[in-house]
Order: sequence, then C-alpha cells, then structure tokens
Amino acid sequence: MKPDKGKVTIKIPRPLYDNLGHIIEGGGFHSVTEFIVYVLRDLISSRSVKKEPSLTKEEIEVVKKRLKSLGYL
Repeated sequence: MKPDKGKVTIKIPRPLYDNLGHIIEGGGFHSVTEFIVYVLRDLISSRSVKKEPSLTKEEIEVVKKRLKSLGYL
C-alpha cells in the first residue's frame, strides 16, 4: 500500500486560526493555511540546516505554560 501523497487536515483551536487570519491580512498570504505551511516549512528547513538539538525539558515547560496562559491548553 502506497502512502497518500495528498493533503491532510490538521486541527487547531479556532481562536488561534482567527488570530492568524488577522495577522496575515494584507501580508501577502492568501489564506491561513498558506501561512501555516510557510511557517512550518521555514521551521523545518532552518532546523535541518542548523542541526539544533531537541528542546530541553525546561524549554518544553516554558512553551506549555505560554500556551496555557493564552488559553490553548
């Protein structure tokens, strides 16, 4: 069985989606999806070039606390 090379759906919280929509208005992106794909590709390419280590436990906790304070966790 060959893996599907098509697109998939990724679910994100509606407030995050709406905030991204406001951020990209007039910014050259046609949709939130286009912006998210751009950001994720940029993230992956920069990590593969820099060969950065994984996040530390402390960094992960900081990210979780920030997301929780923003209402996403």
